[in-house]
Amino acid sequence: MSYFTDSTWQDWLKDSIDVGIVSYIIYKLILIVRGTRAVQLLKGIFVLVATWAISTWFNLYTLKWLMNQMFTWGIVTVMIIFQPELRRALEQLGRGDLFSRGSSMERNALSEQLEQIMRAIQYMSKRKIGALIVFERKTGVSELIESGISMESRITSELLINIFTPNAPLHDGAVIIRGNQIMAAGCYLPLSENPFISKELGTRHRAAIGVSEISDAMSVIVSEETGQVSLSINGMIVRDINEESLISKLFDELTPKVNGKEKSGLASFWKRKED
Repeated sequence: MSYFTDSTWQDWLKDSIDVGIVSYIIYKLILIVRGTRAVQLLKGIFVLVATWAISTWFNLYTLKWLMNQMFTWGIVTVMIIFQPELRRALEQLGRGDLFSRGSSMERNALSEQLEQIMRAIQYMSKRKIGALIVFERKTGVSELIESGISMESRITSELLINIFTPNAPLHDGAVIIRGNQIMAAGCYLPLSENPFISKELGTRHRAAIGVSEISDAMSVIVSEETGQVSLSINGMIVRDINEESLISKLFDELTPKVNGKEKSGLASFWKRKED
């Protein structure tokens, strides 16, 4: 008899709960490795699994034997390769954070990242150090990231300041931020061809507008001539934006939207800033 005809509603309920729990665990594990190099390693493992499946399907004995040998030592290899991620997962499990990692933690992390970015912007603005920081959102800008120098670094104010220090190799390019990482620096952006843009704006501002025209990315610009800070989004630019409006707009646009609770993370940012 088939599974569908022999199963009772209790079996269906049990199996549904089983599948749901496993799916949730996999989802949380994906969140843990997201934004790390483990993602690329997972892609490599997927290729190996696909190769093994093809070799089995077509009875390619030599290739199948080779894949079997790789899988024999695969568990040990995976534990070595994913050691940092496994340690982080166990630490979160010990703290009880593995299954609570959600929008609240993401908002707190975003608040801390924006604090670092605002420190750098304030420093560069006072000293009239030109800067262009791009925040990738839903529309990927991988081709622009590839035009620069790959970094995949943690966001810190010191690193941003060093990147844009005058006469530094990456000073004239753009920094692109994806999630919680500085993906690349010295990136080349397309210049806006909008004829209505003020003639006072230079290449850095036109590049910021240009990237916001071809994607939903946001850009923060620090003028090298005046030290003014501007924000570009959706093909438009707000010049000489004040600090409070800038952090509010960045947090509102970049934070996960969950039941209108975005402001809690923003409040904690200003509280830390006052301390």
